[in-house]
Amino acid sequence: MQIEGRNAVIEALRAGMPLKKVFLAEGTGPDRGLEEIERRARESGLAVVRAGRVELDKMSERGAHQGVIARAAEFGYTPIEHVVGAVEGRPSALIIALDHITDPGNLGAVARTAEVVGAAAIVVQKKRSAAITPAAWKSSAGALAHVPLVQEANLVRALGIFKQEGFWVAGACEDAEQTAWDAPLEGRLVLVMGSEGEGLARLTKEACDFLVSLPQAGKVGSLNVAQATTALAYEWLRREAAGS
Repeated sequence: MQIEGRNAVIEALRAGMPLKKVFLAEGTGPDRGLEEIERRARESGLAVVRAGRVELDKMSERGAHQGVIARAAEFGYTPIEHVVGAVEGRPSALIIALDHITDPGNLGAVARTAEVVGAAAIVVQKKRSAAITPAAWKSSAGALAHVPLVQEANLVRALGIFKQEGFWVAGACEDAEQTAWDAPLEGRLVLVMGSEGEGLARLTKEACDFLVSLPQAGKVGSLNVAQATTALAYEWLRREAAGS
């Protein structure tokens, strides 16, 4: 896997993500960001290779490497059993489940929100789901190094496991009768987000304990999935803070 961009690479280094090699642009002047990357890479025993801008441009998958590219090992997903064990006994915990979210940028943005609000994990499906690409890593600003990511073949089965552990499952849906202000978005909660085009799959929707929408005052139909996730996750966080 390839990681591009200063924030993404430095967060991977800070989190101890297993990297193989770091490429830095040669001929740059004093730059605190690149200097920290080089220092941390060398302290971790990583090979640091100086490369010309043209060479980095050719290596880049996105064309926005900001003078640094890192090669990483294959992304390590977290078994669902580990997440269940980590939240055992906790009166409140947030899990974000993504139902066929295929855009890596949206996955990364959701991961960034999950990390900021203190979510315990993100659950994705093995098929028809975004991969951990440089785009996902960059849009997460390194959050993918901190938030456990569970990959399950059957999302409905995964939701059932969390239900058995005392979680309520809330599905985000535009036409839900309950809004975020009224729905029970607190405690042990799994927040399920569907794709922008199709929304929640039928079986996923049926597996939810209740559906929730965001209140709307404007005329635009809805927020994108990453923005909607942020709004709902912060409502969960607000209630946790108010109840503490």
